[in-house]
Amino acid sequence: MQSCRSLRFLLLGLSLGVSAVSPLFAQSDAPRVLPAPRELHASGTEPIPAAEILVPGADAEDQFAASQLRESLASHGIAEHGNDAVPITLLRADSADAKKILSDNRLSFDAAMQAEGYVLITDKHGIAVIGEAGAGVFYGVQTLKQMIEGRGADAKVWLGTVRDWPAMKYRGIDDDLSRGPVPTLAFQKHQLEIFAAFKGNVYSPYFENTVQYPGNPLPALPGGAMSPSDVKELVAYAQKLHITIIPEQEAFGHLHHVLEYDKYADVAETPNGNVLAPGQPGTLPLIKSWFTQLAAEFPGPFLHVGADETFDLGTGRTKADVDKRGLGTVYADFLAQIHEELAPLDRKLLFWGDVAWSDEAAVQRIPKDMIAVPWVYWHEDSYDKNIVPFKNAGIETWVATGDANWSMQYPLGENAMDNIAGFTESGQRLGSTGELLTVWNDDGEGLFNQDWFGVLFGAVAAWQPQTVATAPAEKAAYQNAFGLQFYGDPSGRIDEAEKELIAAQKDVDTSDKAFWLDPWTVEGQDELEKLRPKLVSSRQHVERAVELIEEVEQSEPEIAEKDALKAMELGARRIDFALEKFELADEMSAAYREAYAMRADKKHATEVRELLSSIGGMNGRCDDIRDGYTLLKSLYSDAWLAENRPFWLGNVQVRYDIAAQLWHKRSMAMQAIKDEWEHTGQMPAPGALGVPLVEGRTTDMQ
Repeated sequence: MQSCRSLRFLLLGLSLGVSAVSPLFAQSDAPRVLPAPRELHASGTEPIPAAEILVPGADAEDQFAASQLRESLASHGIAEHGNDAVPITLLRADSADAKKILSDNRLSFDAAMQAEGYVLITDKHGIAVIGEAGAGVFYGVQTLKQMIEGRGADAKVWLGTVRDWPAMKYRGIDDDLSRGPVPTLAFQKHQLEIFAAFKGNVYSPYFENTVQYPGNPLPALPGGAMSPSDVKELVAYAQKLHITIIPEQEAFGHLHHVLEYDKYADVAETPNGNVLAPGQPGTLPLIKSWFTQLAAEFPGPFLHVGADETFDLGTGRTKADVDKRGLGTVYADFLAQIHEELAPLDRKLLFWGDVAWSDEAAVQRIPKDMIAVPWVYWHEDSYDKNIVPFKNAGIETWVATGDANWSMQYPLGENAMDNIAGFTESGQRLGSTGELLTVWNDDGEGLFNQDWFGVLFGAVAAWQPQTVATAPAEKAAYQNAFGLQFYGDPSGRIDEAEKELIAAQKDVDTSDKAFWLDPWTVEGQDELEKLRPKLVSSRQHVERAVELIEEVEQSEPEIAEKDALKAMELGARRIDFALEKFELADEMSAAYREAYAMRADKKHATEVRELLSSIGGMNGRCDDIRDGYTLLKSLYSDAWLAENRPFWLGNVQVRYDIAAQLWHKRSMAMQAIKDEWEHTGQMPAPGALGVPLVEGRTTDMQ
């Protein structure tokens, strides 16, 4: 029998002197696995020059897991088969082989492990991955992939035993596909592969008007929506990865890009508004038509109806009803009507839980078999109050955490970890069954390849048991393992680059608004005053991040996720440029003030000329800012097209064009001022030109 070698396992706890290792990697001689297993006992490493993957049960799910393992081994330069091949056997727990291995090693499956738990055993004779279900075998393989390090002759595998199972049943990502970027199908498949590798099992694409409905084709724009064939292919792939896709179609608010069409005027709360009007004859039939199609295309047990931020409600068609019965009551009753309308689809309905913020009493009117998803994306000392109203009403909850990426030059990693750890801990303690890590592209500029650090921490936090006491160690462990497990970077430089970015963003505004803000406006000058004390130190941090990333790109040709690394570098360069822009604007203001003060003094003519040239001449500051915008437009466009369809990209590119043109015009204007001064000795006052007059500042640019 081919699998006989896989049975020769030693009792590791005795024969290898194995010691227990904290799931937070307290010991340096332990594998850095993400998520950290519940129980990990490790005892050094063993070379793995070749491997032979065995699937005695020939189950299709396990065969797929084996194919993933085969790809991972190949990426490490580990040959398949050979005289010295290490046998790797994938087994179901009810098989005779698995029972013997578990008995010999005094290991067992608890009830909590049945659906997704696994046992992984590695010794000098072979490796066994055991699960009661296909998901367990699959997740055991994901852990094994992370326990193999090095390449070729240096490849090694950690020895030891793992028993592991998730803290939360549903571990998901809610991805905004409706505010600009719409990913290619190929990138969505790649997203699913990464989610699954880190034991995520839910993908929820967020739709407003970016999925095609044959019965309502108008809102879905050409090139900017998923087609039925896209959906079919993605769903089939997700099933292999043990991922459930939960389509989220907004069914109440956030529907401007539907309601802007006159066809839907009769169901809009306000003309060209954002909210569907309860009580209109066409409202519920429209919702039913959408979700009937979604239920047919997405076979999972859930549908997400959105229903957050319904700010227009009560301002138009429903004003009289809201004035009479109250906003919360009208909201909850309409949610109940949606629930009743969609009941024949036999799906559990998720909805966003922000109604509890404004009207806890209304929560009692919501159907008990719905799933509330309270969302909080910022720090709170206690997140419990967001969950308790639904718990008290007998409504199941998932918690929605945030990646802190929206409208940012690069996601705020520290903010994301703080929010994810805190809210997930509350959810686990209060009985929430799932977590959805959300990614939002509010201003249309978001790049998912910049989101992986926060997204995967969300998957890790949902799998691992969360406590307030272990949160700091858990975050530190994640920061020290992310670069290795996502990028395959054993040097630690990517982890250090991420830490440098976190340090750079700690004390300065790195929003997209700051990136586009004109520093010579009143608002720009106010921003400069806030930035000035930290400009130099923040730039030093972010420039060190760029250096570290470049070092990895140049010295590690086998690095994984090259597009994500480029996106990370883009984020760092955008932050550095935005800070440089304010730095240069400050210098230009001071330079022009000095030049203006000396304009009539012929003894200082050379100084005046140089000061003006430093603003608008060759290598002048205006050109530096123009050059920054044009370079970043190119880098940004490349990063966009590495993951997204061309749709919407022009709406971002035009911002770069306008900004570059502004500073090009200012450079030309400054050159004209210099020419005029050389002929007449006159130049306009700083205020008349638009250059701020910064009193009391000097420049050393003479």
